[in-house]
Amino acid sequence: MQVLYAFSGSESDDFTKDQKFLIKSIDNMYSLYVLLVSLMVEVREKAELQMDKDQKKHFATVEEKTPNTKFINNEVLLSIANNPAFLLKQDVLKVNNWKLDGEYVDIMYKELIASDLYKNYMSTELSTFKDDREFVLTFFKEIIAPNDKLYDYLEDQNLTWLDDLPIVNTAILKILKKVKQDSPDVHFTPKLYKDTEDKEYTINLFKKTLLNQGNLKAVIGSKTKNWDADRIAALDTVLLTMALCEVEKFPSIPTKVTINEYLEISKEYSTPKSSIFINGILDKIVKEHQAAGTLNKIGRGLM
Repeated sequence: MQVLYAFSGSESDDFTKDQKFLIKSIDNMYSLYVLLVSLMVEVREKAELQMDKDQKKHFATVEEKTPNTKFINNEVLLSIANNPAFLLKQDVLKVNNWKLDGEYVDIMYKELIASDLYKNYMSTELSTFKDDREFVLTFFKEIIAPNDKLYDYLEDQNLTWLDDLPIVNTAILKILKKVKQDSPDVHFTPKLYKDTEDKEYTINLFKKTLLNQGNLKAVIGSKTKNWDADRIAALDTVLLTMALCEVEKFPSIPTKVTINEYLEISKEYSTPKSSIFINGILDKIVKEHQAAGTLNKIGRGLM
């Protein structure tokens, strides 16, 4: 949607550069995933360094001399910190932000140790793997994910990360919920695409929408004659074009799935009334296809 919205060429123009940007922006989601997961690891490391520093004080308190090591020994965080597959992925993607921008690690560390979550967790010195997992889940969900300063930092780092953030945050929570003591190393390095078909779908939707935009927009235009063109949001036109492309050019995708997906996207990105407008236009076009017997759907697309 973003790339199509920004595209200013015609069907005959070369859009290789735009396609590369599309794929790169999706690939960058993995860097965002690694960045956020590694932030928790860095906070644990910060806590360990602070503990060592406190123990070496000339006038260290009893508590500083014999600290509660529950947090730095958190099994989930240690399993990530020592995970060969995750460390390799971090190295390959060159995700070393927190070594360069350590102030954000400090911010998260201070917020964590001041929280009730941390105080309750550290109220005892022993915990089970389940306790450690629940703590890390809440740490991410309540302290890292909603942090405004981190949000601003991500916005400055990458153009598309803010839009990717909800998806990546949800993925991280799912991965953390499923981690076990005997989880394999690859647990923390999931696949970006479910399979090659997923990636092909992304490229095909982009290409087919661009290559057929003239005909697609003509169909949409025939259904919006009573609408003032200036009143139709530019983004709504992009979403309608993409949705109609799916309806007509992707036989394995059910029309209900297509319509529901684009309504959700319009609610997130376009005007308050966009979903009603888009639903009405798509519903009219689909019914016309059904009446004419031209709705080319096969397999699960018939559902």
